[in-house]
Amino acid sequence: MNSKIKYFQSIHFKIALVLALILLVTLEIVGAVFVNQLENKNMASFKKQVQVPTYVNTTLTNELSSSSTTKANVKIKSLLSNIDSNNYTEIKVVDAKNTIRGTNEVGDQSSVGQKNFRTDIKNAIINRRSSSSITSNPGDSSRYYTVITPLIKSSNNELVGVVYVHANLNTVYNEINQITIIYVVAAMVAILSGLLISIVISKAITKPIDEMKKQTLQIARGDYSGQVHVYGRDELGQLANAVNNLSVKVEESQESTESERQRLDSVLTNMTDGVIATDRRGYVIIMNDEAASFLETTEKDALGNSILDILDIRKEYSLRDLIENPDETIIDRSDKDHDLILHAHFSLIQRDSGFVSGLVCVLHDVTEQQKIDNDRKEFVSNVSHELRTPLTSVHSYIEALQDGAWKDPEIAPNFLKVTQEETDRMIRMINDLLTLSRMDSGTQKIDKELVNITELYNYILNRFDMIIKSDDNNNEKPNKHYRIERRFTKQDLWVEVDTDRFTQVIDNLMNNAIKYSPDGGVITCSLYKTKHSVILSVRDQGLGIPRSSIPHIFDRFYRVDKARSRAQGGTGLGLAISKEVVEALGGKIWVESTENRGSTFYISLPYEPIEEDLWDED
Repeated sequence: MNSKIKYFQSIHFKIALVLALILLVTLEIVGAVFVNQLENKNMASFKKQVQVPTYVNTTLTNELSSSSTTKANVKIKSLLSNIDSNNYTEIKVVDAKNTIRGTNEVGDQSSVGQKNFRTDIKNAIINRRSSSSITSNPGDSSRYYTVITPLIKSSNNELVGVVYVHANLNTVYNEINQITIIYVVAAMVAILSGLLISIVISKAITKPIDEMKKQTLQIARGDYSGQVHVYGRDELGQLANAVNNLSVKVEESQESTESERQRLDSVLTNMTDGVIATDRRGYVIIMNDEAASFLETTEKDALGNSILDILDIRKEYSLRDLIENPDETIIDRSDKDHDLILHAHFSLIQRDSGFVSGLVCVLHDVTEQQKIDNDRKEFVSNVSHELRTPLTSVHSYIEALQDGAWKDPEIAPNFLKVTQEETDRMIRMINDLLTLSRMDSGTQKIDKELVNITELYNYILNRFDMIIKSDDNNNEKPNKHYRIERRFTKQDLWVEVDTDRFTQVIDNLMNNAIKYSPDGGVITCSLYKTKHSVILSVRDQGLGIPRSSIPHIFDRFYRVDKARSRAQGGTGLGLAISKEVVEALGGKIWVESTENRGSTFYISLPYEPIEEDLWDED
């Protein structure tokens, strides 16, 4: 989020402030040095001006050495009065005995001949050394320069007295103050001028920077249309060109990235495999729709969760296991409602440096493949078992015949009969397997023709009626008594079917009904129509089918009661063939059953009403 910068926080203000401070400090340093040098120079000049001329000192020395004090004092007074007093406030001459011998102050002539009470003059007489000092008057804040010069005879190096000079420094400091004020005013004008110039300069510097800032913010928002104005060929101009080039490069890169992202999204969306990508900590960052469908979740819910939890493999694997040894695994997510077996392949997302930045998991639905593999294994096992039983039986009876049983006129015919029955059973099973194989490969020929399904169904049932009559007329005791009850519509229903294959289906259903019906039971066969279908049904009064077996009743080699089915000569393929045939005719077959109350098999075939005048001749 872009917050507005206050003026006092801006680089514009900072640059102007820095330049102003630099100018201020520079002028302060220059002013301090200048004023100090000016003061020193003026003070040196003033001290030079207030020095008593050499000839005066010589004359004073001679007069103080004179034996006539009165005459000497007169000459000293005359000499001091002739000295230019503009630079002097007070001049006193004191001899070696600390007696004032002369002064230039008219009002202080009475002090001549009096003892001196100034300590600094006494010290100068005693120490025979010159001294100078600057003092101030607390009353008027004036400053004074005082210098005391010893007067020594050159002939014998004898101190004859001192000259005391007391000069007012106000003229010197007034001149310095005036010059300082002029300098301060000039400095302030220079600082203000420099501040204005620094503001202009800082604005010239910050304006391109501000434009570049706005352009980068615009780039960050995804708008690459603007360009930074280049004001010159300096460093800022080069930076502006770099920002413009960056904008173009970022736009090209963004377009390329967006194109790649859309292509990747399209690939991920249309993949039949599920894809999950994680970061280096194993948290999901990408999941396509297919993976979400497999795992019964959404990408939004999965993002940020561990892949171990999403795939529910935390008990079997850790993240370190997947990173150090990415491999393949089978994930079974089947439940009571549906089967789902996933093949998960893990691979690493690595940079050129070898740094692992995440994982990719590809999920492939192998449910059907696993089912096919299991069905194939079960099919081979069932075929082997089904063929082994009759072959073992045939082999045993043939061995018995070879061992001499063929000579026994009572045993041999029974053995040959069983051998023939088992051989016929194997032939039927092989034929059924061939039929299913042709159905699976699509090579089984289906010759549809428009037939009166009412007459065809009735014709097939008449055959079973003949079998009943044949059993009744047989002198031997029939195996089972049953009765066929018809519940047909009186309307002729014309349906497109393959007569032979349809007959095979009804035969299978009727044979099963006869096998599993109790002795004396009734087999009810129905035929009626709905708006777009013809419904046929075969109902028996047998033991029924357990609820758990109903979903598998049309599976190949499936038997509810395997021992009884084999005893009755079944192969376990009749209902599977019936299902394939009915579906090839565009219909549907299903069963409804209750244990100990019988079963009802239904066949639904597509039906379109045909008007009678279509069959009339013109």
